[in-house]
Amino acid sequence: MKFLRGILKVLKNKYLLVLVFFGIWMAFFDPKDLGVILERREKLNDLEKSEKVLKKQISEARKELHLLKTNAETIEKYAREKYMMKRDNEDIFIVKSR
Repeated sequence: MKFLRGILKVLKNKYLLVLVFFGIWMAFFDPKDLGVILERREKLNDLEKSEKVLKKQISEARKELHLLKTNAETIEKYAREKYMMKRDNEDIFIVKSR
């Protein structure tokens, strides 16, 4: 009986009721609820990962550009690999694998 009276006193406390209502409202019904926060955090992590990948690709492209600007052998190698260019006195055989 004393236990029930204690529970009733707690449930009649208007400040506690307002606090519980506010917590539930903020967690589930607010436009910035927990689901939205978690989705945004996951999206942020994905964007940070892609940023790292893109920075790595940019640094590789800059290295390749520097080599293309400074080294004639690199220019020839690049032309042969990317554009299938050849010298006048040679033949090219392209083998496509599956």
